[in-house]
Amino acid sequence: MEACGGAHYWAREIAALGHKVRLILPAYVKPFIKRGKTDAADAEGICEAVGRKTMRFVPIKTAEQQGATMLMKTRELLVRQETQLINALRAHMHELGIITAKGAGKVSNLTTIIREPEDERVPPVARFALGELANQRETIGTELGKLEKAIAAMVKQDPDMKRLTAIPGIDPITAASIRAFVPDISGFKSARHFAAWLGLTPKPHSSDAKERLEGISKMGNRALRSLLVLGALSSLRLAKNPERAPKWIAGLLARRPAKVVAVAMAKKTARIAYALLTKGEDYRKSPVSAA
Repeated sequence: MEACGGAHYWAREIAALGHKVRLILPAYVKPFIKRGKTDAADAEGICEAVGRKTMRFVPIKTAEQQGATMLMKTRELLVRQETQLINALRAHMHELGIITAKGAGKVSNLTTIIREPEDERVPPVARFALGELANQRETIGTELGKLEKAIAAMVKQDPDMKRLTAIPGIDPITAASIRAFVPDISGFKSARHFAAWLGLTPKPHSSDAKERLEGISKMGNRALRSLLVLGALSSLRLAKNPERAPKWIAGLLARRPAKVVAVAMAKKTARIAYALLTKGEDYRKSPVSAA
């Protein structure tokens, strides 16, 4: 079957009847559909695609694995909604000539002004509307705190996720995301395949003898890739101290922009996570980091 909505549920149900189920990405089936969009054409394309020796399949997730994925996606949704509310508050207050410093923590200054009835800079109608936005943001912040506490507790109980947090640039949220979105990491042939699946490797655009590599492909799970890159950016703070920064990072910073270096670090972090999970070992710091 195509790995579409509800495919994992039906794969489990059909497998319980004694059948062998294979899930294929719709993008891998599309090239085998000749013309038009019908159920018969889709079935024919799936039958042709499944017979290919090099075809790759999607592992079937259990209900528990899907639940872990829903937990991470719910947190991602709430973070996105909180960001939208913060941007709306900043934009509306800017229209009234009221601004505050950058950072999510500084938005509380705007909330204080909105809830101050004696402040004449905010009209009564605007105060009522913006107060609703401020209340909604605080509610989402409370719910986010509950989710993150649940994720932290889950990480402490899982030995694999607990070992992942020892890697620089991986916090409990990233560790839980790796566990949720990649339940069976042994399905990748190597660490390089895992990094390529995350979209952290260059995108080839070659022809004949002309080899050309573009930017990263940005394929795979966007949320997991962004968490790894953000973790790498936070680790770059060590580069401000040459004695604590690894030589390869200092060398890259001398030649490339910081964000390019962060992507390289994220790729390295992904490969370390793959090695750690497949070999069942603990993270060992390099001599420079240990010092």
